[in-house]
Amino acid sequence: MPTLVVTEHPFAQYVRILGKGKSGSRSLTREEARTAMGMILDQQVEPEQLGAFLMLIRMKEEAPEELAGFVDAVRERFPIPTHLHIDLDWSSYAGKKRHLPWYLLVALLLAEQGVSVFMHGARGHTAGRIYAEDVLKTLGVEAAQNWGQVEQQLLHTNFSFMSINQLCPPLGEIIQLRSVFGLRSPVHTLCRLLNPLSARATVDGVFHPPYAPMHQKTALLLGTENCATVRGDGGEAEAKPDSDTEMHWIIDRELSVSSWPRIYPQRLVKSSELNIEELKQLWAGEIEHPYGEGAILSTLAIVLRLLPGNAKLSSDELLNQARERWDARNRSRFSD
Repeated sequence: MPTLVVTEHPFAQYVRILGKGKSGSRSLTREEARTAMGMILDQQVEPEQLGAFLMLIRMKEEAPEELAGFVDAVRERFPIPTHLHIDLDWSSYAGKKRHLPWYLLVALLLAEQGVSVFMHGARGHTAGRIYAEDVLKTLGVEAAQNWGQVEQQLLHTNFSFMSINQLCPPLGEIIQLRSVFGLRSPVHTLCRLLNPLSARATVDGVFHPPYAPMHQKTALLLGTENCATVRGDGGEAEAKPDSDTEMHWIIDRELSVSSWPRIYPQRLVKSSELNIEELKQLWAGEIEHPYGEGAILSTLAIVLRLLPGNAKLSSDELLNQARERWDARNRSRFSD
């Protein structure tokens, strides 16, 4: 009787590295992670392997070297136009459910005042949340479908948003597996750290405390000069004005951790429902919204620290600068 010869799948080695138990398993090296993610992006893995791989990393939590290797693989396969240069990369993948996405007004304000901003994100992976892409459309900003549109939007408005579905379609598909796994996967972390246009400054948000230093250390490995990782509302890069905000910084390639001070001494009452029109109304000065304005000013002050000449300013000085910029906005921008 002939002997059955079983050939191991090439990707099996990476599942084995992660899954050999408490004493036998380890994290991937950056090169191993690059190769493994490359095979995933090239559709050279079985569905069972993909699920096992992602959940094993999720269980142990991603290592910065792994995330850097994943980013390397994405950048190799989805090349970005090298002539596009921006000031700020802003990732938006969590969605909001408790408060409106006030951070979008910060990004648009900076763009209006000469700071070029590229935002990327995903939508629809978690029920009950509102996402940047949908809200931006309500504000009159269409998502770019290709890099030519990104270039034109940056040229005319200093702002562009691209969905991960266009930026890297395989990652967009994996993000939507959240409802299948019942959990977010390491791809949610990976996407936040892509910085596809190699901006000198980046801003991203986290919800779970262990992920902030992970983001910070990965960004440093990837050569980011200035970065703000905000443990913000709902996991987005938005400071909470009624509680201190945990911050992980890279300033001139130096790592630090701090607590960003609240604006209001007590918690504010949360709105019973989210009305996107309030974003336009607050921008126009038609309504008062203490939480919204506080979130805008705090978030804006944080981002301003990443811009040239601001690294050594105190939180009070940055907040004053933020108030001046907010007061100088074009209030008629969203008028019909």
